[in-house]
Amino acid sequence: MSEKFLLLRTVFTPQRLWNTVQAAGAYGLSLLLRKPVVWGMPPIVMMEPTNLCNLKCPLCPSGTGTLKRPRGFMDMDIYRKIIDEIAPHSSMLILWNQGEPFLHPQFLQMVRYAADRRLFTLASTNAGCLPDAEDIVRSGLHSLIVSLDGATQETYNKYRVNGDLATVLAGVRALVAAKRRLHSPTPIIKWQFLVLKHNEHEIEQIRRLAREIGVDSLQFKTAQIYSKEDVDTYLPLNPKYRRYKVVDGDFELKFGIANRCRRLWTQPVVNQDGRMAVCCFDKDNDVKVGDVHSHSLRELWHGPAFKRMRRIILTNRASVPMCRNCGEGVRIQLKQRT
Repeated sequence: MSEKFLLLRTVFTPQRLWNTVQAAGAYGLSLLLRKPVVWGMPPIVMMEPTNLCNLKCPLCPSGTGTLKRPRGFMDMDIYRKIIDEIAPHSSMLILWNQGEPFLHPQFLQMVRYAADRRLFTLASTNAGCLPDAEDIVRSGLHSLIVSLDGATQETYNKYRVNGDLATVLAGVRALVAAKRRLHSPTPIIKWQFLVLKHNEHEIEQIRRLAREIGVDSLQFKTAQIYSKEDVDTYLPLNPKYRRYKVVDGDFELKFGIANRCRRLWTQPVVNQDGRMAVCCFDKDNDVKVGDVHSHSLRELWHGPAFKRMRRIILTNRASVPMCRNCGEGVRIQLKQRT
C-alpha cells in the first residue's frame, strides 16, 4: 500500500481537506504577492518526543553534543493538549526532530493517542532500541523511516557511532514479520540510507538486502554537511548523491536559495520542552516563536514571530543563516523500488 493512498484513506475529513486547501492557497497567494498570507492551521505538525539519542552520529547536533537546547522528554499533558487542538484540522503528525523517539518511555502511547484521532503518524528511528515489534504494529503507527547506513558493522559504525548493525537488522526483520503475522499494512517501513563517502560502494548490496528483508521502500538520502572539512570526509564521489556543488574546496546548495519555503506555511515544530520552532532546520530554536504551555498552537502559528520570518523568506531567504544550508527545494531523497 502506498503512503499517499493510506494517507487519503485514513485521515481526510471535509474539515481537514478544507484546511489543506486553505494552506496551499495561502502559500500560493503569498508567493504571488510576496507578502505573507496564512489561513487555517498547519496541515502537518512535527513534534519532538525527545532530543536525546543513543548514538553519536558526527553530523548530528544531538549526537555530537553541540545542540544548545535543554535535553529531555516531552510531557504527556502538553503532548495531549497539542494533539487535541490540531486533530480537527491537521492531517499528519511527524514524531521526531533532534533525537531518537523510541527512547521516550511513553512513545507508543503517543502514537496511539494520535492514531485514535485519525492523524497520520510518521516516525523516524535508528532502530537501535525498538520495543516489541507487535506492540509497534498495534500502536497504530502508519509509517516508519529506519535510518540504516551500512551493509557491514565496520561501515555502519563509521557514521552510526555506538550502533550495532546486527541489532538494527534484527529489529527490522522482526517488524516485517510482525506485520505479516498480524496481517497489517502498517507501519509502512521505509529504509533510509544516508549516502556518504565511506558507504557509497555498498549501494548495490543494500538494494539486495532491502529486497531480502522485505521493507516497503528503500530511499537514498544526501547528507547535510556543515564545514569545508566535511566535504572530503563525508561527501560521496558520485555527484548524484550530493545536495551540494563544490567549488575550490567550499560547498553550496546545487540549486541556489529561492525566496520560498513551504514549511513555514505547512509544518511547524513543537520541541520536547514545549517551545515552538519555525522549522526543523532551526535546531537550537534561535527564532523565538513562543511556548505552547502558555499559548495555543494557533496563536503562535499566526503570531508575530512566524509573520516576520515568512516576510523575510519571501524577500531575502539567503539572509537567514539556517536557510543557506536547508533542503527546501532540493531533492534530498532518491526513492528506489524494492
